[in-house]
Amino acid sequence: MSLVGKKAPAFSAPAVINGEELVEDFSLDQYLGKKEVIFFFYPKDFTFVCPTEILAFQEKLAEFEKRNVAVVGCSTDTENSHWAWLQTPKDRGGIQGVTYPLVADVAKTISSNFGVLAGHYDYNEDGDMVFHGTPVAYRGTFLIDKAGVVRHCVINDLPLGRNIDEAIRMVDALQYVEKHGEVCPANWEEGKDAMKATNEGVASYLASH
Repeated sequence: MSLVGKKAPAFSAPAVINGEELVEDFSLDQYLGKKEVIFFFYPKDFTFVCPTEILAFQEKLAEFEKRNVAVVGCSTDTENSHWAWLQTPKDRGGIQGVTYPLVADVAKTISSNFGVLAGHYDYNEDGDMVFHGTPVAYRGTFLIDKAGVVRHCVINDLPLGRNIDEAIRMVDALQYVEKHGEVCPANWEEGKDAMKATNEGVASYLASH
């Protein structure tokens, strides 16, 4: 079931903030009424595609911040693993220099509630709990508005890296819609024409494009 249009699942979990500070009770509630949030999941620390994405978000962090958007990452690793990876230089496979929060979903409840856990728990014939699949998060990206509602999400399979510029485009689209009350057509980007959500508005847009 998609979370789009619904309240983002609440959580309180350990995290590393500012690249080095361990906190025990990080929550997205701190942004309610203040900022939109890009909340993204990645499979594992100390892997291959993941650092390219995490560092790409950091490289674009100023673009999100000037739009008043918080960026928060999450995986099923421990906060200690996050911290160690954050202290590891890039030329050794690390993500040193990342400053936005990384949440530790060790219990896998956040990933499960957001629908990105790459597998599921079940019971075998002996009544023992087993896990089917891979017990890590898919590459899920969620755009959450200031009211805490999910407005956009995309979930990639484990080997498929995401497009950070597309996340920025969706932020721009959401903010444009909320400011102007118009809708954004296919391939819309900041600075391009939007349209009114009426038959006349669509006809006028199509006629001019």
